[in-house]
Amino acid sequence: MTGRRLVVEADGGSRGNPGPAGYGALVKDAVTGELLAERAEAIGRETNNVAEYRGLIAGLEAAREIDPEARVEVRMDSKLVVEQMSGRWKVKHPSMQPLALRARAVFPPGQVSFSWIPREINKHADRLANEAMDAAARGTTWVAPGLSPERGEPAQPEPVQEPRAGSRLVGWDDPGAPTTTVLVRHGETAHTVAKVFCGRDGLDPGLTERGRAQAAAVGRALAAGFTDDAPVAVVCSPLRRARETADEVAAALGLEVRVDDAFVEASFGQWDGLGFAAVRERWPAELQAWLDDSAVAPPGGESLDQVHRRVRLGRDKLLARYPGRTVVVVSHVTPIGQLTRLALDAPPATVYRVELSPGSLHVLRWWPDGGSSVRALNATTHLAGIAAPDFV
Repeated sequence: MTGRRLVVEADGGSRGNPGPAGYGALVKDAVTGELLAERAEAIGRETNNVAEYRGLIAGLEAAREIDPEARVEVRMDSKLVVEQMSGRWKVKHPSMQPLALRARAVFPPGQVSFSWIPREINKHADRLANEAMDAAARGTTWVAPGLSPERGEPAQPEPVQEPRAGSRLVGWDDPGAPTTTVLVRHGETAHTVAKVFCGRDGLDPGLTERGRAQAAAVGRALAAGFTDDAPVAVVCSPLRRARETADEVAAALGLEVRVDDAFVEASFGQWDGLGFAAVRERWPAELQAWLDDSAVAPPGGESLDQVHRRVRLGRDKLLARYPGRTVVVVSHVTPIGQLTRLALDAPPATVYRVELSPGSLHVLRWWPDGGSSVRALNATTHLAGIAAPDFV
């Protein structure tokens, strides 16, 4: 074994036992306390105990993905699961026996220990589980992407049918308060000026001086009441340009920044750092295939379908976490295009046809019955005097 120590915290529950159920789990470094992974899933109608075991399994599998030779301490507020997995209580219920066997099989014997903790200490996993239960109660599919334990490679979720409210006239009925997402494209970078592919695995440039001015202008606009309701949270991509923009916005609003990998830019693989003309010269067939088919990825990169899946799941998490509230999401061209496509129920090619200027604002609204609307798109009046023209 490597000697590395990991901590898994997990929880699960249902509204009604059985009822709409979900789990949450996380993995931390036992020495530094660094958060290494989060897992959550809405699992339909199940019991509390089944959901707790599903959370345990997800946490253990996430820990194995990080280091299969690590020593793992599992901390849960479920006395039943802790005692059963420690071998002190028998697993008598037929629905839990296969789950207990599956949990024991994730790591070899002797690598995992179990500890009971009070619920108030397990609040991170409890929050994730409750968000998943909220999603289950809404009939929304939400599963945090992970790795396939069988093959050790990124799992590809099955296509999920979007919850649909049917045809409706926005604002004519009263389906409940919508959740509002204010989407912000990050400010200008040197790569924006050069008009080159700049994805999640590239050089990760910071903002230019003009980009910082754009970010500050976004913050002022939102603080001055750009939306009907004041934002309650700022969520952003982990890339530097998004973080720097989000920091300006959060400071103006008096909020903290929450980083979410769901809204990171697409991976452009071998095209990263190159302009469109250079890519067309070196990969003409591959580029055309990428433009024609959302399932095709750049060499070594990520397809639009893959981005769509993770952005949709990120959207579902926001709706579960902030129902009826206003949230700022600082992101990039591809994820913002995908969110706009979701709101419009539009085809994949929509992402190529939505203009997104650096520092622009876009307002989407999502109703509890599945309805959605685009309230503002590529708003740039707040950038008067500083916005660079003709950037997409």
